[in-house]
Amino acid sequence: MQAKSHPLSKAPLVAVVDDDEAVREALSDLLLVLELSCRTFDRAEAFMAEYVPGRFDCLITDVSMPGHSGLDLLQRLRTIGSPMPVIIVTADTAPATRLRAMRCGAHAFLTKPVSSEALLRHLRSALRHAGSCPGADGWETPHDG
Repeated sequence: MQAKSHPLSKAPLVAVVDDDEAVREALSDLLLVLELSCRTFDRAEAFMAEYVPGRFDCLITDVSMPGHSGLDLLQRLRTIGSPMPVIIVTADTAPATRLRAMRCGAHAFLTKPVSSEALLRHLRSALRHAGSCPGADGWETPHDG
């Protein structure tokens, strides 16, 4: 199990679940530049082992991982009543995968390669949805697109 934590005071805490270390590192670095706290996990089971309701403000996850998929993780969170916004970032472009993600309540479904700008738009929207991103802190309102 590989986990990395970057505590920053009073910043929203974003969980990143992806089996690809390079992706976890890239997302972690991007979030740190934005002064967001980040906790990374290499699989869904590692995240759920540390999950506590209200601890994380948003989850960014891949779909295809060893063990439980990101969609399984999303479904599990919804089953236990978690309203936490979940952003799916995946190379899987199958319409059925997107449909399942959205039906399970994903905040966004983005296909790789995803631009930093697109990811940040959806992350800002997700954090606003979670009440963790007040408008006065310099975050811009996301636009569809």
